[in-house]
Amino acid sequence: MKNDTIIQIKSYAFAIRIVKLYQFLSDEKKEFTLSKQLLRSGTSIGANIEEAIGGQSEKDFYAKLTISYKEARETHYWIRLLTDTKYLTTEQSDSLLTDVTELLKIIGSNQKTLRNS
Repeated sequence: MKNDTIIQIKSYAFAIRIVKLYQFLSDEKKEFTLSKQLLRSGTSIGANIEEAIGGQSEKDFYAKLTISYKEARETHYWIRLLTDTKYLTTEQSDSLLTDVTELLKIIGSNQKTLRNS
């Protein structure tokens, strides 16, 4: 991870938090449906960042970045839904929402830069 970009580092760290949250939701709260959706979308952000970096062209890079952005939006939704349905407290979800919002800003900024180049 020494030469990883900030988005790689942050999306990987976020994926770890999502995996741990999934474990908590399934083990402690016995919630399996929403948490599985969260696990899928939350870990997909970083996976698509990695695919973007390994892309064969700028167009490929942009396409994977766009998928990553969509997955981050979906993750934001699931965290809010889990909070509003009382599976998570506001205290539990606040830092997750902050992290996913930061990822959205970074990815969005990269998309904007690519569109304008």
